[in-house]
Amino acid sequence: MSLRDRVNELNDLILQGRILDAFEKFYADDVVMQENDEEERVGKDVNRAFEEAFVNGLTEFRGARVEHVAVDEEAGVAFTEWFFDFTHKDWGPRTYHQVARQLWKDGRIVHERFYHG
Repeated sequence: MSLRDRVNELNDLILQGRILDAFEKFYADDVVMQENDEEERVGKDVNRAFEEAFVNGLTEFRGARVEHVAVDEEAGVAFTEWFFDFTHKDWGPRTYHQVARQLWKDGRIVHERFYHG
């Protein structure tokens, strides 16, 4: 399976609302994730807890869509631009664009950084 195929499957799972399934399938045990310039979250268990808190905190989901995808198969790098519109119990209403930059190794994401306002 090509990196582009993996990225497309990951994005499709997210669009289906299967965020936690996507996380289990495509993220490495030692994954490092980061929001903008915030402190990195290290390890799958820590990041799974963060993702579960996000999903469980959604009170209204109005939509998401993939705007653009760029993949460098040789370098193992992918970028996805997302549009999100939801309400979260802790953060309130959110409507924004986000870019997720992913570094892949052996078919799994080892580092992901999110850029958003």
